[in-house]
Amino acid sequence: MQLSMKCSIAVHCLIFINEAKGKRKVTSTLLSQSTGCNPVVIRNVFSALKKAGIITVARGTGGAELCRPPADITLYMIYQAVEPEGISSLIGIHSCEGRKCPVAQNIRQILEGPYQQIEDSIRQTMKGITLESMIEDFHKRLTG
Repeated sequence: MQLSMKCSIAVHCLIFINEAKGKRKVTSTLLSQSTGCNPVVIRNVFSALKKAGIITVARGTGGAELCRPPADITLYMIYQAVEPEGISSLIGIHSCEGRKCPVAQNIRQILEGPYQQIEDSIRQTMKGITLESMIEDFHKRLTG
């Protein structure tokens, strides 16, 4: 099973938007070249980020900008924007209800608690990571 790459594409776009501020207009075509993704994918990511209030996109000629400071944008906010059901579908439980096996009859209830703990832990970790911290890491890598 492979997890979606929408979140990494979104973070890539947001860092690019931040870095291009005041220097150039950020369009889906430009980000398509940077990410290697089809412009349609970028526009879909833009749409989700815009709906979540993370970016604005100028009508007509385009040009995306952050709506809030990078310190106020968490990785969880980004992930939720592009993958609304992502965390809750990260770990699935196979369907085996109705079987006579006692393990099959109880496995869902056995796994629900631990899986919820894992989801909560991931959610809390992602809430503690900001776009600002990722931009700082990007800058360190440029100079280091």
